[in-house]
Amino acid sequence: MLANWLKESTTTVVFTGAGMSTESGLPDFRSAKTGLWHTKNPQQLASTYALKHNREEFVAFYQYRIRTLLECQPHIGHTILADWQKRGIIHQIVTQNVDGFHQQAGSTNVVELHGTLRTVYCLRCKQTYDVKRYVDEQFECTCGGFLRPSVVLFGESLPSFAIDQAWTAAQQADLWIVLGSSLQVSPANELPVIAKRSGAKLVIVNMEPTELDDWADLTIHNRKIGDVLQEIDHALR
Repeated sequence: MLANWLKESTTTVVFTGAGMSTESGLPDFRSAKTGLWHTKNPQQLASTYALKHNREEFVAFYQYRIRTLLECQPHIGHTILADWQKRGIIHQIVTQNVDGFHQQAGSTNVVELHGTLRTVYCLRCKQTYDVKRYVDEQFECTCGGFLRPSVVLFGESLPSFAIDQAWTAAQQADLWIVLGSSLQVSPANELPVIAKRSGAKLVIVNMEPTELDDWADLTIHNRKIGDVLQEIDHALR
């Protein structure tokens, strides 16, 4: 069914969440058994308050996240999406993830709603550096300003340019595929609804049920995204 929809669609958008990255070995925040929220509290550590008032723990939290990220690689699902994009099967990727795996696998035209953990930037002069500076215990810019990860923190708004791109994609899509998102984070969880109301077919692939399953034309649960995409890729060929 989904393979046929992909063949028929003229504008397909893939929307990825943390479940896309957990298959690469990255912990997520919300999973019932393994989510990072069960050992850390990101609302305290990954926040503007911690950046200003609890910087030592802020830095330690992000050093942990960055080291974990650098130990992981994109999985077969990322590679398939990049290939589909090159072949014109999908047309845009919108992601809640900050790991950069889509780009690392070869995808382009990726809208990163929550920024990226691949770079840090100076609070004072806005100069950007590779994130490995955090691993090397280098937290100051050449100007003396503090370097922070290029991600959206709790207490910050999503970047307007990313929101605009994502909203436009949702309004123009005729097939919207959710891969590995709990669809609990606002305003990103509004995107599938906008796509559906704009006439798109909605597909949700997630290990656990979501609150938007009733909106979907197709739901797939309790299966690895990489396995699902490999099956569809085989059918497309």
